[in-house]
Amino acid sequence: MSINGVDTDFAVMIIWGAIFAIFVLKLFQSIRLVPTKSAYIVERLGKYHSTLDAGFHALIPFIDKVAYIHDLKEETIDVPPQECFSSDEVNVEVDGVIYISVTDPVKASYGITDYRYAAIQLAQTTTRSVIGTLDLDRTFEERDLISAKVVEVLDEAGSMWGMRVHRYEIKNITPPETVKNAMEMQVNAERERRALLAKSEGDKQSKINRSEGIMAETINRSEGEMQRRINEAEGKAQEILTLAKATSESIERLAVVISAEGGQSALRMQLGEQYMRQLDGLSKKDSRIVLPGNLVNFEYWMDSIGLKDDKKQTAKK
Repeated sequence: MSINGVDTDFAVMIIWGAIFAIFVLKLFQSIRLVPTKSAYIVERLGKYHSTLDAGFHALIPFIDKVAYIHDLKEETIDVPPQECFSSDEVNVEVDGVIYISVTDPVKASYGITDYRYAAIQLAQTTTRSVIGTLDLDRTFEERDLISAKVVEVLDEAGSMWGMRVHRYEIKNITPPETVKNAMEMQVNAERERRALLAKSEGDKQSKINRSEGIMAETINRSEGEMQRRINEAEGKAQEILTLAKATSESIERLAVVISAEGGQSALRMQLGEQYMRQLDGLSKKDSRIVLPGNLVNFEYWMDSIGLKDDKKQTAKK
């Protein structure tokens, strides 16, 4: 009996020790330190009780338990590649990434089983739907349209799942190899066309510049020639005016001298000298000149131009 009693007491002590250890363990587990940007969902007896925010919290052992832990920071979720058909029946492979964050921990815990998996599936189906309305060329140009549509659908569903979709980005749109080769050929052809167009535009502009240069040179030359002729004409006109002015002054002075006393006699003397020099030139060989009969009558010539001898006039008087 004693041996059995000792064995029984030892067994009871082990049981109570185990119970105490479990109690202490549960007591420590009931103390929770919640980090910043985290939320703990507490259930009491299997029913939602409260949401623990950042800080120190104490739970009731064996009654309360943390059922879900949510990170409230923005997180990225990769959307696996999937095959989509465009409106022109071209099969393309599309993948992307979603940026989401939990806004309502309770809905994220009880509104859906796995909000991450649900967001991936909804993003894939929406992407297939949007790409099905676009042809192949527009799928590369309308990335923003596809992303906006996926965000719109996910945000609508996310309000019931306790999460918010910030943005959705398409990483790759991969067409089949044959289509890729055809697109590369098209791009090369377009590049060559642009190169030829740029070259022709360059030649055209070069010819235009050259013709404009020739035209400007011609205009400059013509304007220079015109200015030269104007300057020559003005010079000749000025020369004529100067000669006319000098002749006019000479005539005026000559008239003054002639009208003065003894002026006509001096003029007759000067003209007489010129007359004798001209007559001396008539003796040259091979000279044929038709002269009036009274050429040698000097007095007749002087009288005909109104230069009469002052002495004769005085004698007549």
